[in-house]
Amino acid sequence: MRKMLEEKLTRFEELEKQMSDPDVLGNSNRISAVAREHGSLVRLVNKYRAFKKVSLEISEVTLMLESDDPEERELAQSEMDELKVKYEQLWEELLEMTIGGEDANRTRCIMEIRAGTGGDEAALFARNLFEMYKKHAETRGWKVEVLSTSLTELGGFKSISLALEGEGVYRELTYESGGHRVQRVPETEAKGRIHTSAATVAVMPEPEEVEIELSLEDYRIDKFLASGPGGQHVNKTESAIRVTHYETGIAVQCQDEKSQHKNFAKALRVLKTRIYERQRQIEHEKRANERKGLVGSGDRSQRIRTYNFPQNRVTDHRMNQNCNLDQLLDGRLNLIF
Repeated sequence: MRKMLEEKLTRFEELEKQMSDPDVLGNSNRISAVAREHGSLVRLVNKYRAFKKVSLEISEVTLMLESDDPEERELAQSEMDELKVKYEQLWEELLEMTIGGEDANRTRCIMEIRAGTGGDEAALFARNLFEMYKKHAETRGWKVEVLSTSLTELGGFKSISLALEGEGVYRELTYESGGHRVQRVPETEAKGRIHTSAATVAVMPEPEEVEIELSLEDYRIDKFLASGPGGQHVNKTESAIRVTHYETGIAVQCQDEKSQHKNFAKALRVLKTRIYERQRQIEHEKRANERKGLVGSGDRSQRIRTYNFPQNRVTDHRMNQNCNLDQLLDGRLNLIF
């Protein structure tokens, strides 16, 4: 495992040199290939570098534990306790990223973005997130399909579900799951006060047909009129579909398509994905209970990022890293990865 991580780090450093090589920069096909490989390694390498840093700190504190000074030994022991927790957490995260099973290499996933606290402003922020991920997907050459939306009168999203497909799509986007907070002055704010709103992002691997099999007896189908912002009817036929899974109680609604059949097909895709995700979470919790060193990995309730518009800055709370807000919203997620 360590040997493989060192090889990844060496390769990453080679790619960094190539990205500043004039010969590579002058070849559009080559620089694109280098950039893609570099982007696929950056999160793993950053995690491994953090792990190596903690390992070094543990070695240094171990020497302090042998000091003749009782106060220095006491201080070293308190630091060691914290460092061991960090060490175990980073190691578990590295394991998840490298040998996390078939999900790590999924080429299809479903992303759900939902407005949180903040009303219309939160819904507009949810739209900003959607546009950010869409732009990133375009640069990565991924296919994006909108499965369902719930719009507000101001053009924001109460919720939106996307299907994404492409090389490395789940491996890259899975770490976007969590709470995203925005600080800015809403357009409707007359006094120029900064408001704080939030949205949540969930990224789930989309299972293959054979992994989640559902029969007609497993769920209920409800048909109703599709509606838009303000309750206006999109059409006069019962094209909107809600599918409810009896065993789990999971319900999925789709109304974007005029065809009832298409809405049902999309709803079923999302339903299967949510059922699969629930199964994954149950297994993950079992593993976490067995491995006491695992701390909060992948918890969607965690606040992972703050988007500060007045300061044009984004802070990633997991990586303890800042970047330019305009560039990140333009789809350059590699600034954080």
